[in-house]
Amino acid sequence: MLEEIYAQIEEQFAIVQERHTKFLEKGNKTAESDVRKALGEIKKLVTPYRAASVEATKNK
Repeated sequence: MLEEIYAQIEEQFAIVQERHTKFLEKGNKTAESDVRKALGEIKKLVTPYRAASVEATKNK
């Protein structure tokens, strides 16, 4: 579970990096919208990640 959530966070962060660069270089407003959406997804994933992390620590 922990690894799955982490992979999703990495995927969303890759979108942030790629689209943010496109926004800065070309002023693409759609790219910045995509960045905000990906950041929202990361925000949603943080709580489940923390819960899974606590569980993983308890099970060690």
